[in-house]
Amino acid sequence: MKTIRNMILPLMLMCLITSGATTKKFPPSAVAPAAEIIAKVNVDKQKNFVIKITARYLASVERLSPPKKTYVVWIVTKENGVKNVGLLNSKNAKKLTFETLSSFEPYEIFITAEDEGTISTPSGVEISRVILKNF
Repeated sequence: MKTIRNMILPLMLMCLITSGATTKKFPPSAVAPAAEIIAKVNVDKQKNFVIKITARYLASVERLSPPKKTYVVWIVTKENGVKNVGLLNSKNAKKLTFETLSSFEPYEIFITAEDEGTISTPSGVEISRVILKNF
């Protein structure tokens, strides 16, 4: 009996630790093939969704063909549709990070290369997209 309890307790603890976060790796991109992009989504104490993106080896937007001005991060939600949630810094760094809060649960996250960062609908080249949940 004690052995079973000793096996179950670590399993339950592991489930609690991992159940609060969703981590997804973006698929390789034909536009930026060397990029390694990971999205992590958590829920905070106020029930907001904390979205963190880490991008490694993402080319500067000026080096794309055609050249662009900035990378824009988008989320897709049931309640709010497609929403611009911010910009990735694209100074040709080895590691770029992005973090934002959303009151809406994201089902997809995607990144586009755009000429302007304040646009409300994506119009540029899509770099990559990851599906977090199906509707």
